[in-house]
Amino acid sequence: MQEPSAMMLPFLACLLAVFPVVSMKSPIFGPQEVSRLEGGSASIKCYYPATSVNRHSRKYWCRQGARGRCTTLISSDRYVSKDYEGRANLTNFPESNSFVVDIGHLTQNDSGRYKCGLGITNQGLFFDVSLDVSPGLGFLNGTQVHTADPGRTVTIDCPFSSENSMEMKSVYKKIGPNRILVTDSNGYEHPDYKNRVRLTIQDTSQLAFSFVINQLKLSDAGMYVCQAGDDSRGDKSNFDLRVLKPEPELVYGDLRGSVTFDCALGPEVANLPKFLCRVNNDKGCRVVVNTLGKRAQDFEGRVLLISKDNRSFMVHITGLRKEDAGHYLCGAHSDGEPQEGWSTQAWQLFVNEETTMPRIPSVVKGVVGGSVAVLCPYNPKDRDSLKYLCHWEEAQTGSCPQLVSSEGLVQEQYKQYEGRLVLYEEPGNGTYTVILNQLTPQDAGFYWCRTSGDSRWWSTVELKIVEGEPNLKVPKNVTASLGETLKLPCHLPCKFSSYEKYWCKWGNKSCKALPSQDEAPRQGSVSCDGKNQLINLILNPVTKEDEGWYWCGVKDGLRFGETMAVHVEVKERVKGSKDVSQVNAAPGKKVIEPGSKDVSQLNAAPGKEVIDPHVRKIENKVIQDSSLFAEDRAVKNPADSAGGSRPSEDPGSSSGQGGSSKVLISTLVPLALVLALGALAVGVVRARHRRNVDRVSIRSYRTDISMSDFENSRDFGANDNMGASSVTQETSLGGKDEFTATTENTVEMEEPKKAKRSSKEEADMAYTAYLLQANNMAANVQDGPSEA
Repeated sequence: MQEPSAMMLPFLACLLAVFPVVSMKSPIFGPQEVSRLEGGSASIKCYYPATSVNRHSRKYWCRQGARGRCTTLISSDRYVSKDYEGRANLTNFPESNSFVVDIGHLTQNDSGRYKCGLGITNQGLFFDVSLDVSPGLGFLNGTQVHTADPGRTVTIDCPFSSENSMEMKSVYKKIGPNRILVTDSNGYEHPDYKNRVRLTIQDTSQLAFSFVINQLKLSDAGMYVCQAGDDSRGDKSNFDLRVLKPEPELVYGDLRGSVTFDCALGPEVANLPKFLCRVNNDKGCRVVVNTLGKRAQDFEGRVLLISKDNRSFMVHITGLRKEDAGHYLCGAHSDGEPQEGWSTQAWQLFVNEETTMPRIPSVVKGVVGGSVAVLCPYNPKDRDSLKYLCHWEEAQTGSCPQLVSSEGLVQEQYKQYEGRLVLYEEPGNGTYTVILNQLTPQDAGFYWCRTSGDSRWWSTVELKIVEGEPNLKVPKNVTASLGETLKLPCHLPCKFSSYEKYWCKWGNKSCKALPSQDEAPRQGSVSCDGKNQLINLILNPVTKEDEGWYWCGVKDGLRFGETMAVHVEVKERVKGSKDVSQVNAAPGKKVIEPGSKDVSQLNAAPGKEVIDPHVRKIENKVIQDSSLFAEDRAVKNPADSAGGSRPSEDPGSSSGQGGSSKVLISTLVPLALVLALGALAVGVVRARHRRNVDRVSIRSYRTDISMSDFENSRDFGANDNMGASSVTQETSLGGKDEFTATTENTVEMEEPKKAKRSSKEEADMAYTAYLLQANNMAANVQDGPSEA
């Protein structure tokens, strides 16, 4: 910061004399000094703490006497003294926690010390005010009086006689018994008035000239002499120039709250850089912020200058501290800093320490890839107002672009913050929450919480990016197929065991929590494994509407904690491809992938036989006679079946009977014992089979194979056919369909897989072996005579 110039120091010394130190002990705050001209009016505004008791308490305005006792002149209970009748009133403004005393028709007798206060006079809370009423415009003891504000322009008319119309004109300023030349018609200008004064004469017919002073300074006040001609015979006239002391406008703010300086300057500084500075006891007026990009370090992230037009601007300060109280000046200058003689506007800031502002963290910390939850206060009366979050930009003084509001993401910021930012109205009752996740180093900086309601509740929070890893773990971007089941896991550390866990789907206006599985089984649902601190998001089935951002997070009551985001992209399912790992098979069912040869990967039900779809082409032939003689026969492939098996013959034909007779003659003796034993075994097997048959239908396709489909037992020499009992077998088509086999023997066309068999099955296998051997013997006997 530049040191104040030597010319600026007297000006600041005058300001400090005008702005005495404010006592912060009383929560009542008002103007310490009020200066007015006689015949004018005064409006004194006093602030009080925002409590229900104070809003309804008695307000008063009293005048202090010689002994310190204060006499009430007007109060809020409709009392008005005789001296104030018809020219004063007191108005309470509970919404702004203030009351105003208006006094008109001021006289010099109104000068004195007063108090504005609450409660009982001389006992309640109060603030001291000094009122000074000066003579108005005109003549005082034969001297012309002119009054003006600092930084303004004043014009004084100096008369002269016709004898001195052609003489030199000049203006002097009296300093004690001496006087100094300020300017004359020859073009001289005193260094203290350089480029600020001039003399003008309209024409020779006018018997007066004008003395003009621009950019009035407090030091310009004093007695002046206008002169036409020389000292001995010239015309002289005196005038008194009074530069009014700058009366500050009051700004009342709560600790941790926000205030606004609304600066309005003259048209002469319309195109100059604007500034706000703070008056210090020993360092002049230090710039807080200006439109050239300068900011005081202790106001970093807390001050914002917004231009309204060329002559007016606003300065917002948030996160008020006790040390912010004091006097401020706003103005304009080419250097962006205050200069004596330039128009300024004075302010006095009072910070109420008896604040109702909630305590919220002014600094939040997050890690790269993690998240932060920012708590923002607002006036509970403004529950329905719009809430905002804006990013304070360090490189600009008038820029805090909005990122998100109660209505969703701002369109200009959508691309950058899609899926990352959301504003919640919770926890409510004067506080809302903004969550930002997927943090990057560029997110560090200051953010402002703002509403469309009471600006005194605006606040600032600083986001710092620190080293570390996010506590929550979720997959990276996920691609899902339509119609499938998608499971997204979210791992949490044990410190969140008592927190509420949730998944939600991010939207422009909110992140909608997903319902439970019982409430909406076809939509997103949440199930949590408390032992492993794992919370899963299940989408079943996946639809195109499921595409988007999903958040996993934790909550402690109504306060939001950490979150993690994952993006889900939904694509059309590729034909013929299925993700078996995501299919939820029913317990005891088998899921078979098309083309799979690894039968060991199939989950067969206990006690059931698993057959690979590629080795299902088996031809069985069952033979039964009057003693229920049955036989199973497997053919290795369709080609062998077509060439090696004989067509079935009508059991009533002569050829069929002849063949059967030959078989019976050749095999009757060796098979007599076998047939008796086989009849008993088949009866037992059939009884057990009827009780234990388990049909599983896949895709509603079922094939029943009965004994009528096989060759009649007479082909193998049976005399009496007692009827073919149907043996039902269930099969299915398709690589992923289930299959349950009831045949007692299978022959695989490719690599055979030996299945584990029960004792019943081992007995059946032994019996089948005898039948196959007998059948082969019969075939050999039959073929022998033919060949001979």
